[in-house]
Formats: sequence, structure tokens, C-alpha cells
Amino acid sequence: MTSLVLTLVAPREATTLDTATISLARDIIRAQGETVILSPGEAVDIPCPTCAPDVLAQLHTHLGSKVDVVLTPAEGRRKKLLVSDMDSTIVANETLDDLAALAGIGDKVAAITTRSMNGELDFATSLRERVALLKGLPQSLLEKAWQDVRLNPGAVEMVRTMRAHGAYTALVSGGFTFFTSRVAALCGFEENHANTLLTDATGHLSGAPGLPILGAQTKLDLLEQLSTRHKLAPEATLAIGDGANDLPMLRAAGLGIAFFAKPVVRQAVAAQINHTSLRTALFMQGYPASAFVSA
Repeated sequence: MTSLVLTLVAPREATTLDTATISLARDIIRAQGETVILSPGEAVDIPCPTCAPDVLAQLHTHLGSKVDVVLTPAEGRRKKLLVSDMDSTIVANETLDDLAALAGIGDKVAAITTRSMNGELDFATSLRERVALLKGLPQSLLEKAWQDVRLNPGAVEMVRTMRAHGAYTALVSGGFTFFTSRVAALCGFEENHANTLLTDATGHLSGAPGLPILGAQTKLDLLEQLSTRHKLAPEATLAIGDGANDLPMLRAAGLGIAFFAKPVVRQAVAAQINHTSLRTALFMQGYPASAFVSA
């Protein structure tokens, strides 16, 4: 059986990873090796030489309401490729919803977004429907929406730390290049991919996205293409996202992380961040906080 590592991470603004929690986790997995402190009071690694199939469920039952818990193979933990979603992952926003809210049609667009991210509506169809509602809006509204975009905690640390240790990083979104290009520059992603918004001769949105529409298959294709380009095995890759259109790339990556994800994603992906920040994606790879590269 593959040797594993159990990583525990506590939300450092709200609580501390105490000795009682660590001891309980060690008892559940019947740990024998020493606990490795990645960040005092925040994150630890615990060797897990063997693991019964129901152990992860037990860990979530006893610890999942307090801390993030994840089991990963002990070998090859530090990934050499990061492919990340943007909306509700790298940034706290759903940028298309924000744009619609500024136009006074936020509820209509947000309802379609929710159905799409929960896997209830085909992504390409949902994007066309949402963009159609934006027809006639001035392109300047994009700039206004950008002013409200906020990076999620740990986003810059995750990207810059992985790059500093030799990983290649790419941002991919079902949103729009207007936003991904700027977010990529802020975080340090080496490339970014997204959809485009078409405008008419007067500088107003035409109500149609550029083709082809970037969706779930495109995200998976990008992961595979970058793996091939950099001569990486699937095990050396990391993907992170929150919605149904992220599922194919999350399943294909060596480490697929569901970040505050929709129920359909949490049901399908074992490695989850539900309580903490994007720093946890680094702890999952065995990085101590002392190795993090901050903004």
C-alpha cells in the first residue's frame, strides 16, 4: 500500500491547531512517525504508512468541522505544474456576476451562474445566456467591475512559492480575458486563458462571447497540453477550482483540490479546502510556511 501523509490545517485567523486535535488525528490513522510542524498552530504533516479505506471519512467526521484534512501520497508531493480556476478560487468574486450587478441585472445572471457551477446547466449555454443579458452595456463597465475584484488570501503565496520552486503556473477561467490578464499579473501566473467579450463599433457589449467558448474541456486540454510541453507525468500536476466546469481537470491532475467548492465538486474530489486559505495548497505539498514567497 502506498505510504501517505496526513496534512492538517487550521484557519489561523479563527483558531489554533492544538495538541488535542493532532493527537486525535494520530490515533485515527494509527500514526507511528513523528509529526512535522509546517506552521506552528496552523499546519502539520503526520506520516501515515498504511490507511484503511474508511480513514478519510473518519477524519472528516471527527475533525472536518474544525480543520482541513487531506491525505496525499508521500512521494512526489511538490507539483511542477499549477493550473488554477479564477472566479471564486483565485479571486473572491464571480466577475461576470459583478458586472451584471453593476448593470442592475445581478439576480438574473447570478441564478444562471449558480445552476452552471452546480452542474445543472451546460457551461457554454449558460455563458451565452448570461452574456446576452449584457448586450448594450458600455465597455467601460468592465473597468468599474475590476475595481471590486479582490484576491483570495494565499493566492499570491501559492503561485509565487510554486514558481520559486520550479513549477509552471497557468490561470484558466470560464470568465473573461479582461480580468484574467490582470489577475495573472498580480499573482505571477505565467500564462492565462479565458473567454472574450465582443463589442460593437460604438464600444458597447454585443451580447455575444467570442468563439470558441472556453469551458470544462478546454481546462482539461490545457492541463494535458502543459503537462506534455513540460514533459510531466500526471502525478506531477496540481489543479484547483470550485465549480462543475473544473471537475475534469481536477480529476485528471495528480492533486486536484476543491476550493470552497460546490456540492457536486466536493462529492467527487477528495482533497478539499473548506475552512482555510490557498496557503493550504502549499501545505498539502509539504511546504513549510518558512518557504513561502509572499507578495
